Amino acid sequence: MPSGSATQFRYTQTPSKVLHLRNMPWECTEEELVELCKPFGRVVNTMCNVGANRNQAFVEFADQNQAISMVSYYASSSEPAQVRGKTVYIQYSNRQEITNNKGTGDSSGNVLLVTFEGVQPNDISIDVIHLVFSAFGFVHKIATFEKAAGFQALIQYTDAPTALEAKNSLDGRSIPRYLLPEHVPTCHLRITFSAHKDLNIKFQSHRSRDYTNPYLPVNPTAIEGIAQPTLGPDGKIKEPESNVLLASIENMQYAVTVDVLHTVFSAFGTVQKIAMFEKNGGMQALIQYPEGCRSS
Repeated sequence: MPSGSATQFRYTQTPSKVLHLRNMPWECTEEELVELCKPFGRVVNTMCNVGANRNQAFVEFADQNQAISMVSYYASSSEPAQVRGKTVYIQYSNRQEITNNKGTGDSSGNVLLVTFEGVQPNDISIDVIHLVFSAFGFVHKIATFEKAAGFQALIQYTDAPTALEAKNSLDGRSIPRYLLPEHVPTCHLRITFSAHKDLNIKFQSHRSRDYTNPYLPVNPTAIEGIAQPTLGPDGKIKEPESNVLLASIENMQYAVTVDVLHTVFSAFGTVQKIAMFEKNGGMQALIQYPEGCRSS
C-alpha cells in the first residue's frame, strides 16, 4: 500500500454497502458526495453533514461490491479521495443501510442509555467510557449510575445523527480488552436511546462529567471514595490527583497530532493512551499515564 494512503484507512472492517466518510467539508452537498462515489457504482442513499462538526457523511451503494470497489481503489491509490481540496477518509460503516436517522424500533435522540454487561460499577471508569464513545463525536456529558439492569450510563452527544452512529457501531459489541482491568474478561455494551435531551450534571466526579463546562465544581466526596476534601498548606481544597490529564491546545503554530503529544508528554513518564477531540472550536486531548504515576 502506498505511504500516502496508509493514514486513510485506520483499521479493517467487515464490508458493507454503506461507507462512512470523515473529514468532509462541513458545507459539502449531496451532489458533491454522489459525484465522488458514482465512478464506482449506483448511489441509492446519502446522509451528509453528520457529527458534532458536520464533517462526516454516509453513502449507500446499490450493491456491496460497488462499495468494496471504492474502498479498494483508494486503499491502493497514491492519490487520496478529496472533496473541495480536503482529504476524505473512507471506511466501511457498521450499518447495512442508511435509515435516515431512524433507530431500530426506538426513537433516535442525542442521548444514549448504555448498559455495561458482565462488570461491576467500579470496573469501568468514566474516562474509559469517554474514550470509547468520543471516537464517534464530541461527548458533551456522561452520567453513570446503578439500576436493576446493572451498571449504566447516559451519554450525551451534540445531535441525534452522531448518537445514532455510535449506537449502530457499538451496540452488542465489547469494550476493547486492553481498556479493561485484568480481572474483567469482557464487557458487552447494550445501547438504546434515552428520552433525555440535556443531562443535568451538577458536579464533576468519578460518576459524572460535563465536558462543556470546565468551571463546574468538583465534588470531592465523590472522587475515589474520598470522605472529606483534602486541604493544601494554604487551606484551599486540593484538586484530586488523577493519572489522566486534560490538555487544551491553544494558538497552534503547527499541526498538533497524537504523535506530537506523545513526544511532549512522554518526557514526564510512560504515556499509555491519548485521545484528541474538538470542543467549542478548539482542540483538547486526554493523556493517560499508568496508575500511580503523575506528570509534573
